[in-house]
Amino acid sequence: MSGLTIPFDNNVIVGSREKDDAGVYRISDDLALVQTLDFITPVCDDPFEFGRIAACNSLSDVYAMGGKPLTAMNIVAFPVKKFSLDILSKILEGGLAVMKEAGVQLLGGHSIDDPEMKYGLSVTGVVHPEKVLRNNTVKSGDSLVLTKGLGTGIIATAIKGGLTDAGIVNEFIKSMGTLNKAAAEIMLKYNVSACTDVTGFGLAGHILEMIEEGEFSVIINSKNLPVLNGAEENAAMGMIPGGLYRNKKYVGEKCIIADNIKRAAADLIFDPQTSGGLLISLPHIDAERMVREMKHAGITYASIIGEVRTPDRKSITVV
Repeated sequence: MSGLTIPFDNNVIVGSREKDDAGVYRISDDLALVQTLDFITPVCDDPFEFGRIAACNSLSDVYAMGGKPLTAMNIVAFPVKKFSLDILSKILEGGLAVMKEAGVQLLGGHSIDDPEMKYGLSVTGVVHPEKVLRNNTVKSGDSLVLTKGLGTGIIATAIKGGLTDAGIVNEFIKSMGTLNKAAAEIMLKYNVSACTDVTGFGLAGHILEMIEEGEFSVIINSKNLPVLNGAEENAAMGMIPGGLYRNKKYVGEKCIIADNIKRAAADLIFDPQTSGGLLISLPHIDAERMVREMKHAGITYASIIGEVRTPDRKSITVV
């Protein structure tokens, strides 16, 4: 939003000045709207699964704000001279299937003829104005919980190179096509300090957003990081997306990697994620209970990955 002067009234709770996941606008003392939009290019060959993944990715921002998504509008860019409309139909069916799972009403949408295929949603949700979860309100002593495995960017690059087997691809698609709804519903039972979802900036980039406005640092335990099957092996083979290098440059010297951490393992914290997990900051005792409940509910990747501390300088240390 550089160069734009955007006026805000007193009902704006979260606007474009903040680096948060969605905008929040107060309607009344006990109701606020959560609004977001997102769309992506294909990350797999199956159009139905692409539709599912794109919809999950779009809805995730509402869950990250502590909200409940209610309605959505399709955003479609489709090369009509390159692909048949049957493919578009399958993409939309995939998105609609996810919206049904989420209890979200599709109201319509907009499409254009475009050389590059894209699909996503504009989403409206609701939240209590005093229960909005922000991404930059961590507290010293909090534990950080991640609810999905890392490595989608690396695996997507390996798929393009034809270097992955069916099992890896299936797990990759299943992870991205899983809503953060169940994780969010469990999260809201606990005393959460802050939340975001891990997407294009990678784990390190999103952690930096969580701490850069406060006097905090984060210690990440590399052994506790949940990782998708095949991600570290493909990183070691050089299957590195361009976004990973950009994320590493963005975080820069604020991320310190211990000497004993293998490069392939370290790369995972910079890997740009599509439809990644929720990253939740909360007191350690609550984090332990929450992770146990999530695993019992089938959220198998849920893990305590690190701790928030009060530092001499804002930094992320991976040990």
